[in-house]
Amino acid sequence: MRYLSTRSPAGSRKFLNFEDVLLAGLAPDGGLYVPDVWPSFSPATIRAMRGRPYAEVAAAVMAPFVGEALSATELRALLDDAYAGFSHSAVAPLQQIGAGEWLLELFHGPTLAFKDYALQVLGRLFDAILTRRGRRVTIVGATSGDTGSAAIEACRDRANVDIFILYPAGRPSEVQRRQMTTVNAANAHTIAIDGSFDDCQDLVKALFADVAFREGYGLSAVNSINWARIAAQVVYYFATAVSLGAPDIPVSFAVPTGNFGNVYAGHVARRMGLPIRDLIIGTNRNDILHRFIESGEMRIAAVEPSLSPSMDIQVSSNFERLYFDLLARDGDALAAAMNGFRANGALPADSHAWQAAREGFRSFRVDDAMTRATIASHYRATGALIDPHSAVAVAAMRACKGDPAFPHVALACAHAAKFPEVVEAVTGIHPPLPAGLADLMSRPERINPLPNDLDAVRAFVSARARRAV
Repeated sequence: MRYLSTRSPAGSRKFLNFEDVLLAGLAPDGGLYVPDVWPSFSPATIRAMRGRPYAEVAAAVMAPFVGEALSATELRALLDDAYAGFSHSAVAPLQQIGAGEWLLELFHGPTLAFKDYALQVLGRLFDAILTRRGRRVTIVGATSGDTGSAAIEACRDRANVDIFILYPAGRPSEVQRRQMTTVNAANAHTIAIDGSFDDCQDLVKALFADVAFREGYGLSAVNSINWARIAAQVVYYFATAVSLGAPDIPVSFAVPTGNFGNVYAGHVARRMGLPIRDLIIGTNRNDILHRFIESGEMRIAAVEPSLSPSMDIQVSSNFERLYFDLLARDGDALAAAMNGFRANGALPADSHAWQAAREGFRSFRVDDAMTRATIASHYRATGALIDPHSAVAVAAMRACKGDPAFPHVALACAHAAKFPEVVEAVTGIHPPLPAGLADLMSRPERINPLPNDLDAVRAFVSARARRAV
């Protein structure tokens, strides 16, 4: 398997292997890495995944992306270890919530969010590859809520990794923040930026663009700009669909979406041969993706705080990967479009790309009132609590639901206990944290506030990170 940058010119493309893509994260030209060709699974191969343990499905799905970086035995052992500590034996269990309607519970990992399903793998991949190469890296990432805690949990105390996570001050829930700031590990650092998630993301990209700094500290990424994380997220689409009858029955998925990585993983699964009927993008009031699907216009607006803060994003990084395909993998055209988007706040109009996107995705905007109503109705109907992000997925699924004869799956991407104030206000029930996190609210925090200033962030990282070997 070879990888290329979304912004690489057709006439002078450079290809990397999986190990190099894992450690690089973002491409030097500012693009994102994608496979040169999509692996393809036959119906028989997909059908053979039925009834298999989650880690076994993960090994089958990820093997083409990993290539020769790990042997089949090494990869399976790594995945067995990654999911051994999850709180449900199925790892990613399904719950039926209506006629032809299912909820995929992606909150049984150590930090109670879907990010664990990829980051527990990613941390172990870093360990394996860095040990083999005798190298050290500095991970720098931005989070709107869940990525930060999942990344820190995956990378804490690892000998060859320093990790720095930027988050918008005051935006994550208190549980989300404390899951990051209470980790007592010498190699883990959080930075509260006076700004939005998009500001944090821009600072991270600027650090990667500083070639001397990037090479000196061996910068790498764990958020969804890192291809390995996308590859690991593809797994639960396969595991879920085959349990519902794929490849003989197509399945639809509704995904609460901010940075586009999670729903893009569904797109990758479909490109690999999984029969996905609809991919439904659920947005909150920060609805730039919904507006694009509806009208073809992608225009940046101000980020507005909502009940689903992990989705309070206007610049969805992983959309670039999809747009690369929509532009027939023309790196020059993609680079020009992205540069224009950042310079002018609007993506240049392209009716062909828009129509291609509409053929592959549906979308729905869920405001705070509908989020509350969905949490309440779900509790009345099932007796179970869901968080605001999962409520966005359920509402979008029902608004865009197609033929009820086919399964429709909403992705529950976080545990209700991560957003207790919202859930309690709606249902009257305070969702308790699991036993392992029961003392979270009393643990001491380490908070490092910084302005939205590149020099300040660079100085903070330089003072604490170990230089690359």
